[in-house]
Amino acid sequence: MSTTTPAPARALSAARTTATAARVLRQLRHDPRTVALMILIPCLMLFLLRYVFDGSARTFDSIGASLLGIFPLITMFLVTSIATLRERTSGTLERLLALPLGKGDLIAGYALAFGALAIVQSALATGLAVWFLGLDVTGSPWLLLLVALLDALLGTALGLFVSAFAASEFQAVQFMPAVIFPQLLLCGLFTPREAMHPVLEAVSDALPMSYAVDAMNEVLRHTDMTTLFVRDTLIVAACALLVLALGAATLKRRTA
Repeated sequence: MSTTTPAPARALSAARTTATAARVLRQLRHDPRTVALMILIPCLMLFLLRYVFDGSARTFDSIGASLLGIFPLITMFLVTSIATLRERTSGTLERLLALPLGKGDLIAGYALAFGALAIVQSALATGLAVWFLGLDVTGSPWLLLLVALLDALLGTALGLFVSAFAASEFQAVQFMPAVIFPQLLLCGLFTPREAMHPVLEAVSDALPMSYAVDAMNEVLRHTDMTTLFVRDTLIVAACALLVLALGAATLKRRTA
């Protein structure tokens, strides 16, 4: 009985990673609806939110910054998980991994391509919220942009990770209630985390979205970077890197 020897692990290559990112961006250029979804939907959601609370600007100020980070995370999670799964179900991923291309190169290339779109997305959403919708923040808008970008990258990483466990695009969408909704409920958006049941508070302490919301709230309250802000942003960045590493480790060539 013949056995198949697994391919040796390949070291991460900057050239292969950038080539993968360039290929993904070329594909996205021919899919304007996906690009519009990633870039414009967070802006549209913020615009609607502002005028839902048209009679209470204070309410928009209190939750607008948090949602400025949450909306990009959700959008990037959804689009990235579906786009990666489509690569696998179409056989493209299997063909790519037959080349001198490691799983780390592939995941890093996807993260780089979607990260470039995340920069545009976060910049537009932050600019819209602060300079057009009148979001009142004590700290620098650049710090808001930093957290929004990290949130979008975290959404990208989570999308790449969960796509390995979905057999269809419909299943990829079904992961949203399991991965995103618990974080949304426990992140402190609806009630302070310290006011929750101790068990739920402990769970929220382990969820990256909680630290993203905390970082946004730090920008709302303080003019300069605080120790808590630095801690929260580092945790979000570390979670994104960890999930990307897990995504590379669990990446499948194709869906059975």
